[in-house]
Amino acid sequence: MTAMTRDTVAIASDHAGYALKEALKVELVALGHQVLDLGTHGTERVDYPDFGHAMGSAIEKGEALRGVLVCGTGIGISMAANHHSGVRAAVCHDTTTARLSRAHNDANVLALGARIVGTEVAIDCLKVFLGSRFEGGRHKPRVDKI
Repeated sequence: MTAMTRDTVAIASDHAGYALKEALKVELVALGHQVLDLGTHGTERVDYPDFGHAMGSAIEKGEALRGVLVCGTGIGISMAANHHSGVRAAVCHDTTTARLSRAHNDANVLALGARIVGTEVAIDCLKVFLGSRFEGGRHKPRVDKI
């Protein structure tokens, strides 16, 4: 296994999210991140939980500190990932939810719905998510309960 750095971002999708995942990979590289692609690698029908669990395992093992998930809505794949210890995947639909998922919930995985948001909105969400920090303070005891 290759050692991952702080700048490694894992990414995964099902078939519905494949095209958006590929666009987000290009953006991640342009932003200077290493990308750990957990699949899928095409548009053939697959089951989103498999890729949500792959993300959860990657976060648990420390292969990446942050991640991006994409399925049709972002909901199913995030639910699978959230079954893993240390994963706080948040479905975001705009830059406000992306920012607040980090600032208030210390989310470490951004989940997007390819059938819900367009590529430009998804890229904006990605940039805001990666550029936002957890505020701590009054939010920390709540996150600790998760």
